[in-house]
Amino acid sequence: MSHTSFLGIPVEGEITRSDRVPQRPLSELRPLLTAVLDDDAVVEFGWQQYTPYFNDGDTCVFGAHSFWARTTSDAARDDWRVLGVGKYSGRHPTLGGRCLSNRGTYPRAELPYEGDEQERYERIRALADGVWDGEFDDVLLEAFGDHATVTVRRTGITVEFYDHE
Repeated sequence: MSHTSFLGIPVEGEITRSDRVPQRPLSELRPLLTAVLDDDAVVEFGWQQYTPYFNDGDTCVFGAHSFWARTTSDAARDDWRVLGVGKYSGRHPTLGGRCLSNRGTYPRAELPYEGDEQERYERIRALADGVWDGEFDDVLLEAFGDHATVTVRRTGITVEFYDHE
């Protein structure tokens, strides 16, 4: 017995649904980007995006990772790993942040914000979460390709090949 159709053609059998994050369109990414780009204290930000070559037997799925942001106060820092923003990054050196608790079970709870730049941090964090949580994977893959380091500045976007393994 068919329970659905594809282009008007009946489909029979069991369909396994993906647990992929629902995708958001470019029009929803624009205000998140603009809120960060309009902040004169933000010099640049970026992330790595790629499909893993190996994932311990799990399916290799494209994603964006390691979101970072450099402010005018971070000008001397050149290691993006220190400038991370997001739930997996801990505290940013100048923006502050919300760390994950070391106690409890998975998923670990986020602790309250610590730092002096909460408004700025929250704007950047909203963009970081959208990128890191996979909500814009389709848009980012189409725009910048696979295996890429993306750096965004007000003057332009630089894409470099990212060798992640």
